[in-house]
Amino acid sequence: MGQCTIHGMKAPPRLQSLVEEGLIDTVVRQLMSGKEAMVFVVRSGEQTLCAKIYKEANNRSFRQAVDYTENRKVKNSRSARAMAKGSRFGRQEQEAAWQSAEVDALYRLAAAGVRVPQPFNFHDGVLLMELVTDAHGDAAPRLNDVAFTPAQAQQHHTTLIAEVVRMLCAGVVHGDLSEFNILLAHMPGEDGAEGKDEPVIIDLPQAVDAAGNNHAQRMLLRDVANLRDFFGQFEPALLKTDFGPEIWSLYQAGLLSNDTVLTGRYERAHADVDMQAVLREIDDARAEDAARRLRMATAG
Repeated sequence: MGQCTIHGMKAPPRLQSLVEEGLIDTVVRQLMSGKEAMVFVVRSGEQTLCAKIYKEANNRSFRQAVDYTENRKVKNSRSARAMAKGSRFGRQEQEAAWQSAEVDALYRLAAAGVRVPQPFNFHDGVLLMELVTDAHGDAAPRLNDVAFTPAQAQQHHTTLIAEVVRMLCAGVVHGDLSEFNILLAHMPGEDGAEGKDEPVIIDLPQAVDAAGNNHAQRMLLRDVANLRDFFGQFEPALLKTDFGPEIWSLYQAGLLSNDTVLTGRYERAHADVDMQAVLREIDDARAEDAARRLRMATAG
């Protein structure tokens, strides 16, 4: 099979291997180059898809922070040992685990009804998935490139809070949710009805298991705060909401479902701290310790 080209330029080798495997026919153009991956628009038969090529670890600025990788399971014990030792094989295995984390999260969330790009295939470090588009069929913009009316901001915020809940009920926390990794897609209307713009969540390599990661709570609170702060620019009333702690407390209590009605309010328990009493306790402990040392010295 001949070389696949993009406007006269040879396609990246990993896309060429997808052409040879018959998974894609042509590469249309490069869509973006980010910190962790390059994204291309490709054609497969009648479909226009998105191909995400993960960058090698030494070419990425994304640091695999303990927040994200903690408790990430590796089924193969040899791989786990190699990753712990940091060998070359271990680094390759860690790379594979990092890449497959997004693939796993996408399939899991798509099955749970979360608005994410539909994944199709994962081959040779390339994720093939749905190309999310606007009303003209072009690649959909990110939220940070769009201005909203107060009513639109309120609506999209409500939609995304429901998506965060749906993700959490599926056991997933995005971990890096913000206006930079949410697209505004055009959803066609049914039976001739006019379509509407809806947010679609992307970029999930850092997604974590809600139940098995000690940082999941902090990451969820940050995700929700990012949504509040972004949409609050257009609808200031949102800045007074407190959905993050409300969602997490309901989740921890086993009371969160996709149908839970949220208020955006959360009453924290404000226990008045008596600093004088705390200081007295510290002084008493010090005095007790000094007395114990004196007794030991005298006994000795």
